[in-house]
Amino acid sequence: MGDYLSFNLVWALLCLSALIAAWVINATGLPGNWIMVAVAASYCWLMPTDSPYAFGWTVVLAMGLLAGVGELLEFITSALGAKKAGGSSKGMWCSVLGSILGSVFGVLIGIPVPVIGSLVAALLFSSAGALLGAYLGEKWHGRENQDAWRIGFASFFGSLLGSIAKLLIGLVALLIASLAMLF
Repeated sequence: MGDYLSFNLVWALLCLSALIAAWVINATGLPGNWIMVAVAASYCWLMPTDSPYAFGWTVVLAMGLLAGVGELLEFITSALGAKKAGGSSKGMWCSVLGSILGSVFGVLIGIPVPVIGSLVAALLFSSAGALLGAYLGEKWHGRENQDAWRIGFASFFGSLLGSIAKLLIGLVALLIASLAMLF
């Protein structure tokens, strides 16, 4: 019986490690919360139900709902930031593209400081990419510099707020899975 519990504990710790890694991936703009849901679903399906570390499909469903809310918030806050400031659809789409490119660049820049450096750099560079993308999109749309910058900064703050919201929602999903393994 001791080997059985040790074996299950190893799988639980591996699952927890994968969930944490997926949560960190959120900062890059990639769908880390959805990766967390996939990891949790695999774990739920493969872990024997009589294991003290198993959790049910309700946990996976809750994580899936949270992931959906996180993605929706991330997209809406960035787009609404630009739109509320009077941005065009060109500015919003360029903001999204800039955000993606900025987050990838931020991860690469932040590599010298393990995990935290990449996380912070990805968040900041993603938001800076949203700012520049919105600015360029608005210039392309024919806006004056002052208006394009104003819309760009609104996109920056919207993107930053959305990314932080997505990270916090992912953290809640991580806590739900962790607590479900314990109780």
